[in-house]
Amino acid sequence: MRVSHLMLVTLRDDPAEAEIISHKLLLRGGYIRRISIGIYAYMPLLWKVLKKISSCVREEMAYAGALETLLPQLQPSEIWQRSNRWNDYTKSEGIMFHLEDRQGREIALGPTHEEIITVLASDLLKSYRQLPVTLYQIQTKFRDEIRPRFGLMRSREFIMKDAYSFHSTDSDLVLTYNSIDLAYRRIFKRCGLNVVAVEADSGAIGGAASQEFMVTAEAGEDLILVSDDHNYAANKEKAVSLPKIPVITESGICKVISTPNQPSIEELCDAQQIDSSQVVKVLLMLARFTDHSHIPILITLRADQLVNEVKLRNAVRSHLSIQSATLLDVIPITPEQVEEQGLAPLPFGYIGPHLENKVLHGAKTWQTHFLRLIDPTASALTSFTCGANEYNKHMVNMKWGPLVPLPSQVDLRDAEPQDQCIHNPLSRLQVNRGIEVGHIFQLGRKYSSALDAKFTNEKGNQETFWMGCYGIGISRLSQAAVEQHHDTKGICWPLSIAPFEVVIVVANIRDQVQRNLSEVLYTVLKNAQVDVLIDERQERAGVKFKDAELIGIPWQIIVGRSASIHKAELIERATLKTIELNASELLQYLLQILESTHMGLLND
Repeated sequence: MRVSHLMLVTLRDDPAEAEIISHKLLLRGGYIRRISIGIYAYMPLLWKVLKKISSCVREEMAYAGALETLLPQLQPSEIWQRSNRWNDYTKSEGIMFHLEDRQGREIALGPTHEEIITVLASDLLKSYRQLPVTLYQIQTKFRDEIRPRFGLMRSREFIMKDAYSFHSTDSDLVLTYNSIDLAYRRIFKRCGLNVVAVEADSGAIGGAASQEFMVTAEAGEDLILVSDDHNYAANKEKAVSLPKIPVITESGICKVISTPNQPSIEELCDAQQIDSSQVVKVLLMLARFTDHSHIPILITLRADQLVNEVKLRNAVRSHLSIQSATLLDVIPITPEQVEEQGLAPLPFGYIGPHLENKVLHGAKTWQTHFLRLIDPTASALTSFTCGANEYNKHMVNMKWGPLVPLPSQVDLRDAEPQDQCIHNPLSRLQVNRGIEVGHIFQLGRKYSSALDAKFTNEKGNQETFWMGCYGIGISRLSQAAVEQHHDTKGICWPLSIAPFEVVIVVANIRDQVQRNLSEVLYTVLKNAQVDVLIDERQERAGVKFKDAELIGIPWQIIVGRSASIHKAELIERATLKTIELNASELLQYLLQILESTHMGLLND
C-alpha cells in the first residue's frame, strides 16, 4: 500500500474533544473520525487493525470448537419481555435503543443477543446428542450510553465478538467456560496486551459466575483489586476482603447519651473520643421499581466501611423478588421525601438499627416496613455506639439481642486497598485501573428457563439448557492497545495487530536513487507477504518521519542519503533503536525478525 493512496490525514495538535492519550492518538493518526457523540467512523488504518484482531479471535474461537454465525441486529420486544429484561434495558439501565415499526411493534437495536440465540437453540437443538454447541458472531452493537466518552472506550456503536454456549449439564458448561477462558488469554497475548483476569459482577446479563479481562492502564474506568501474591483479583464491584479489626470497646451499661450537633460519624467520634470501627451507622435508602412500587431499606454497617452500590443492588434484587417489576435504582432517602410521604420527620444523623417500622405507617406510596440488611462487619460487633433514633442522642454499649434483632446478613462493604486477603491473610490487596476488553459468564439456566428453551435428555425427559456467554470488545480492544502501547511521539502498535508491519519512508522522493531503492525494498517485502506501506508523498522528510512515528507502524525503513551506497536505516518503533545496513542485509534481518515474532505468538 502507498500512503498516497491511503487517504491518510493526520493532525499535529490534540483535538479538544479527546480526554485520554489513546483517544487523542487515534484521532491525530487518522484512525477514527467523530461523526456524533459516541459515534465514530473507522478509517482505513483502523479497519485494518480491527480485521487483524477479528482474525485472531476467529482462529482461537475455531480452535475452541465454536461456530461462527450472524444474528439480526433488530430484535422484537416480545422476546426480551419473556426474559424480563425489556424494562432492565429500556428503563432501569436505559441503554437499549428501541423504536416502533410502522405497525406499532416495538423493536430494539441489539446491545447483546442472549434472547435471540436462546430462541434459536430451542428451535434447533432438540436432543442431548446435539450438545454441547458454541456459536459466536462479530457484529456491530448499539448502547445508548448515558455519558459516551474516551472515543471507542465507551461509544454508542461498537464492534463486539459475542459467543453463546449450550449444554446438557452444569459440569459441561464449566468445561466450555474454562476452554473459552484459555482462548481469551491466548487472544489477548497474541494481540500484545497485558491483561488481568478478575472476578466480576454479572450485572444485567446475570448468571452464577463471571470473569472480566482487564487491560491495565491509568485511563481505565474500572478499579481492580489484586492480591500482592497474585492469587486473587476482582473488580471493585465484586471484590471481598478481611475488614480491619475493630478497636475493642470496654463493656459497659447500655445507655442513651447526649450528643448535640454530632450528626456525622466524624463529629461523633471526635466529640466522644471513640474510633469509627466502634460505631454502627445506618443508611436509609429507597428501592424504586418499574411498577412504581417504593420499598424503604435500612442498611447497617460498621461506620469505618463504605457501601458497595453494586453489592447493595444485588442484595435488594435477591431479597425483593417482584415478578412483575424490575429494580430501577436504589437512592438515599431525604428529609424532603419523608415529608412528601406525609410522615413525621426522621432523626437523620441519629438513626439506629432499631428504628421501628411504625415510622413508615401512613406513607402515601412507600411500603410500610423496612427491608433490613446488615453487613457482617456490623453484626460481628459485640458492643457498639449507634444512633438513639432521637435528635442529638446516641446509644453507647449497644448489643444485638431481643431489643435489637439482627437483620439479614449480606456482604455490602467495599473492599479497600491494603485490606487483608481472605485466601491468605498475609497478602494485601493492591489497586489498579483497568479497561474491560472481555467478559465471560456462566449463565446457568436463567435464559433457558425464562424462554422455556428445552432439549430431550438421556432419559427422554425435557430439560432446560445450561448456558454460557462470552464477549470481547473488538473496537475497544484496539484503543486499549494504544493506551498500553504509546510514547510521546505516537502509537507503538504490537506487530500482530498493527495496520502494517513495515513502513518505508522515502526522505526525498525527488531523488531517483532513493526512489529506486525504496521501490526495490517495497517489492521484495510485498513478495515476501509482508504487510508493507511506502510513504512516497511529495512532502518534507520531517513531515513523513513524524507521521510514521505517530501512526506507529512497528518497523520503519528510512531511505535517505545512504541510498547512494545501497544502505538504509531500520528503526524499531517501540524502542526507537536504529541500525544502518546494506539493503540486502536489512531485508534478511527484518524478515527473520518478523518470522520469529509471528511464530513466537502462535506457539505461546
